[in-house]
Amino acid sequence: MRPAPPTAIELAGAAPAAERWTGARLLAATGPILAMLLALALVVATGLSQRSALPEAAEPWVFGYFAGRYPLFIFALVYGLAHLARVAGGAGPAAIPRRIAFGLLGAVILLLAGLYPTFGGVILRAGFATGGMAFLTHQPLWLAYALGAGVAAALFGGILGLFAIVANCPLRPRLRRFGAGALSFLALWFGAAVIGLSGTLGLGPWPHRALRIDEAGLAALLLVAAALPHAALTTLRRLRPAS
Repeated sequence: MRPAPPTAIELAGAAPAAERWTGARLLAATGPILAMLLALALVVATGLSQRSALPEAAEPWVFGYFAGRYPLFIFALVYGLAHLARVAGGAGPAAIPRRIAFGLLGAVILLLAGLYPTFGGVILRAGFATGGMAFLTHQPLWLAYALGAGVAAALFGGILGLFAIVANCPLRPRLRRFGAGALSFLALWFGAAVIGLSGTLGLGPWPHRALRIDEAGLAALLLVAAALPHAALTTLRRLRPAS
């Protein structure tokens, strides 16, 4: 006997459930980008800059050479933290203690790598040193810049990738994971290049003074352009059926 076709009531109930599931996936996919934009809006609303009165302990994270040269890097850290939270809280085989432990550990290490001893941490310092040495050895400026952005992206992406795996991914090695990692690195490399060019593209002197509305609009466009390839890749990978 064939099962009875679904009734109109059943179909009507299934549609909102599907919409809610799609909405939840969309929110999870765009969550890290939305977190960056929310942080940007908070900076604009508070007028945060190097002229703001800050606790002495927080000054090294706001003042300094790298804060003025790569100001959008702070929002890249927000993206990284939100990405780790998304992975640790999403669908996956890991138990809750593993998710919490490695998700928090990854967040701490990312912050240390990006902010210690001062703004930029080892991530920007390694990228700047690589690009600077390449330029001093008479490499073209575009190549030196690309090498520096690649080193910074490798450190940033290495931390994200490692702790995303140990927090909430199968620990069995898979060949396709290397390909996915390579594509993610290329996406982050592109993002690092966009963020590094923010001053050249007209962002303005923030954080030396407060961020203006027009500058905030440009910053939002640059942040979305920088993060979108990586966000799209990681979303598509997590939506792909496991094999």
